[in-house]
Amino acid sequence: MSSDMKRKKLSEAELEIMIELWGEGKPTTSPCLLRLLSDKRSWRLATLQTVLSRLEEKGYLFCDRSAKANLYSPLVDEKSYKEQASRHFLKKMHRNSISSLVASLYDGGAISNDDLDELKKFIQKTETNERS
Repeated sequence: MSSDMKRKKLSEAELEIMIELWGEGKPTTSPCLLRLLSDKRSWRLATLQTVLSRLEEKGYLFCDRSAKANLYSPLVDEKSYKEQASRHFLKKMHRNSISSLVASLYDGGAISNDDLDELKKFIQKTETNERS
């Protein structure tokens, strides 16, 4: 993800659209997106198209206008976006302290002891891979 992309934050609505596009894995029309988003939002097609235009202007998606229906495809992959957004969140909310993040999630009941065990296994696996 380019440094220019890092400055362009996604709103909650924009992120919901990007999540659906990433999940589709293929170019998608706005009516299809409207159906995919129907359990989260009750938008009109014109509203969705406005948000899609904003995402296009921000450089997050491409609109292919060569077919009968506009086809929308992500220009930013999900993994890159998650990495950048996670780094930003960790820096802003927890001053780059992973223990502060985990403690906050644990204290707030968002993660369980099972989740902590899963995290331990992830750390052990990562350490093993680094030694290899």
